[in-house]
Amino acid sequence: MATADLQALCLEPAVEIRRRLWEREVSVSEITRAHLETIERLNPSVNAIVTLRADEALAAAARADAELARGRPVGPLHGLVVAHKDATETAGVRTTFGSPAFSDHVPDRSAVIVERMQRAGAISVGKTNVPEWAAGSNCVNPVFGATRNPYDLTRTPGGSSGGAAAALACGMISLADGSDMGGSLRNPASFCNVVGLRPAPGRVPAWPAQLPWDQFSVYGPMGRTVADVALMLSAIAGPDDRSPISLTDPGERFASPPQRDWHGVRVAWSRTLGGLPIEPEVTDTLAPARDALVGLGLDIVDAEPDFTGAREAFTTWRAWSFEAQLGELVRGSPELVGAKVTWNVEQGRALTGRDLARAERAHAAVYHRTREFMEGFELLLAPVAQVVPFPYELDYPRSVAGVEMETYLDWMQSCWRVSTAGLPAISVPGGFTAAGLPVGLQMVGRPRDELSVLSLALAFERETGHWRRRPPLV
Repeated sequence: MATADLQALCLEPAVEIRRRLWEREVSVSEITRAHLETIERLNPSVNAIVTLRADEALAAAARADAELARGRPVGPLHGLVVAHKDATETAGVRTTFGSPAFSDHVPDRSAVIVERMQRAGAISVGKTNVPEWAAGSNCVNPVFGATRNPYDLTRTPGGSSGGAAAALACGMISLADGSDMGGSLRNPASFCNVVGLRPAPGRVPAWPAQLPWDQFSVYGPMGRTVADVALMLSAIAGPDDRSPISLTDPGERFASPPQRDWHGVRVAWSRTLGGLPIEPEVTDTLAPARDALVGLGLDIVDAEPDFTGAREAFTTWRAWSFEAQLGELVRGSPELVGAKVTWNVEQGRALTGRDLARAERAHAAVYHRTREFMEGFELLLAPVAQVVPFPYELDYPRSVAGVEMETYLDWMQSCWRVSTAGLPAISVPGGFTAAGLPVGLQMVGRPRDELSVLSLALAFERETGHWRRRPPLV
């Protein structure tokens, strides 16, 4: 295949690349080299891939070609080029967490999500950039610097899975893993016109984990299309005894979301996700998305869920988790830790048992209130982010729609309110501003109902085709 054709193929959906690989129209080695050439050409401008393992990827590609030539059964991701988040442990590969304290860290074990991607046949080219300790929805750290948004190099790609989203948008990789506590799969997907799915807690087992019972932080898939994300979820979901909250459903059930007739299905349309300030650019950009959904036959009802107590629950448990996991590092080597992480740890250190009790009561109330709300609707539709991509030098937006943000977490409430409710949610490309900046539509499902989320996202994607709009850089 000609070089130009290979470069174009790198921007196609992972499911299409897989089809061509498996039908032997192109070799794994060829497509891997094409991705590496894309990284060489575009990564200096974007800084999405921060640890590159080109030789290892080419060697793995040669082995993958040999497996296909023998006609043996292969895994669902066989031959697809991926990269792993630099906050996800990967055996034998430098994994820094964006922290000077771990700038030379090479784990001797891999997270379950990495194990499963490798077992499924994916070809890893390295690691994707994150903010320090994945704290914040931008993508800057003192080890590797800033990742830039390929749709506008003066803007952030979001975070914390920002390097993954930017790499996908540029065609550097076909799939990526990410994690999401307060929006780290959804915000960067929204900012970079790709797809990010936050699964239900336990859907993708978290191991190794210092806090294995944690219900806030989850691992999940990212891709250029909904079908890509479903394919990856089929490879990474499923039970694992190392995670005490892992769900028992086999991952294979997510491989092909059903194509449903959506006529008459009742869904909620939330402009503010319970009264949050939303920038007019976001609201205006998503207005045609509603029209597209009406065209699918949905019964769309304006409704705002009640997230009273979500702030207390989320910020308290987030602070507690930072203290539990990074408190020792902050106390022992404060000079190696940035201000955001230090602030989170200090907030956690100040908590009392009474604070945690109040937070957990609030957490329970949010879950039951949103669960009851969702009994009246199959899905909830809302903005992913309250703002459009902002300048990459900016730590976080200081105000949204004229409302001052008290902390760096406040502008992300449209994501972490959903996290607090424990519901699965996807960011799917929802349109572009007049300046050409991507805006994502968030689709939220009932508890543990990723299939309905994927199915509606797939129908919306086919109706709109926003994913096909490439970054100017490409």
